[in-house]
Amino acid sequence: MAGQIVPRKGFAVSGAQQVRWCFHGFVDASLHTLDEVLEETASRLQAGQGAGGRLWPTGFEMLDRQLNGGFRAGDLVLLGGPQGIGKTTWALQTARNVARSGRSVVVFSYEHNPQALLVRLVALEAGLIGGVDGPGLIRVRSAFEADDGRSGSLAERLQDTVGGAQAVEVVRDYASRIVVHASAGSRTTLEVIAELVGQAEQRTGQPPLVVVDYLQKVRGLDPRRSEDEQIALVVEGLKDLALERELPVLAVSAADKPTVASGKRVRVSNLRGSSALAFEADTVLVLNDKYDVVARHHLVYDLANADRFRRWAVLSIEKNRNGRDGVDLEFRKRFEQGLFAPDGQLVTEQLVDERIFVE
Repeated sequence: MAGQIVPRKGFAVSGAQQVRWCFHGFVDASLHTLDEVLEETASRLQAGQGAGGRLWPTGFEMLDRQLNGGFRAGDLVLLGGPQGIGKTTWALQTARNVARSGRSVVVFSYEHNPQALLVRLVALEAGLIGGVDGPGLIRVRSAFEADDGRSGSLAERLQDTVGGAQAVEVVRDYASRIVVHASAGSRTTLEVIAELVGQAEQRTGQPPLVVVDYLQKVRGLDPRRSEDEQIALVVEGLKDLALERELPVLAVSAADKPTVASGKRVRVSNLRGSSALAFEADTVLVLNDKYDVVARHHLVYDLANADRFRRWAVLSIEKNRNGRDGVDLEFRKRFEQGLFAPDGQLVTEQLVDERIFVE
C-alpha cells in the first residue's frame, strides 16, 4: 500500500512511528529511486508487457488517437458538459468498451440504479448489432419490467426485435467485469470508494477503470466547508486514488447552472468547482451540442444544417497531459438506443463560445 512504512531488517514499527526519514532505518513504500523504476521498466519490457498494462483504450478510436492510446494508470479524467448532453451515456459506453476488451470496471453511480444501467447496455448492444432498426431504450426497458405483453426470459421477450436477443448474450459475456455500486450522496464517501475499488481489484486480479457519475455528489469530507472546497477535496482524493492504485479514474462533472444557457458553449470554467477540476485533472473532456457551438455562418446560409448539427455532439479535449489538447471531435448521437456512434471524426466547421444566430 502506498505510504506504508516498511521497516528495514532488524527494526520494528509501532503505530505512532509514522516517520518518513529512511536514515532512521525506515523506508516509505511510496519512495522509489529512479534506478528502481528503471529496473522495473526493464523487467516489464523483457517480459513483453510493454505499456499495454498501463493503458485503458476508450474504444472511441479518434479519441484514443489524440490521447496516445487511451486513459493511463494514475490519470484523473474529467468529463463535463451541460445537462442532457449524454455524459452518462458516454461514460457507460466507455466502461462497456473497456470491459469488452477484457479489463474490469467499477462504476459508482449516483444517478441511476444497476438495472437502469443494464437496460442501457442491452439497448446499446442492440443498437450496435441492429443499427437504427435495433430496439430502443423504451422497448428494452419494457422487456425488463415485464410490461411488454410477452412472456419468457429477457432474450425471449426481445426475440422479435433486430439484435435484441443477441444483445442480451453479448452483455452476459462481459457483465462479470463491470461492478456497479448504487452510490448515494449521503453515504458514499471517498473512503467507501477507495475500499470498494480495493475489493474489486482483489476480486478480479487487475486494477479496474473507475467511473464516478458524478463527482459533485461524492459525500464531502467536511460539511462545514464551502461547496468549492469540498469539490476540491473530492477531486484531490480521486487523483490520489488513481496514483496509489495505478489505475485511471473517469469522473463525470456537472455544469454550474447559472453559467450555462442554451446556445452557450460549456467550458471547463463552467463546471462546478472548476478551479480544482482544471488543476488536478490530467485530461479534461467536455461534451457540447454541435448546434450550440457552431459558428453563425454555417447556419445562416443553409438552414438545413441546423437539423444535421443537432444530431451531433462535440467532444472537446480541453486539457491533455498525454497528448494534444484544443482538439474538437464529433460523434453522432443515437440516444434513442443509449449510445454514441463510435466512429467519430474531427470537427471541420468553425466553433464559437456562444451562438448568436436565432432561427
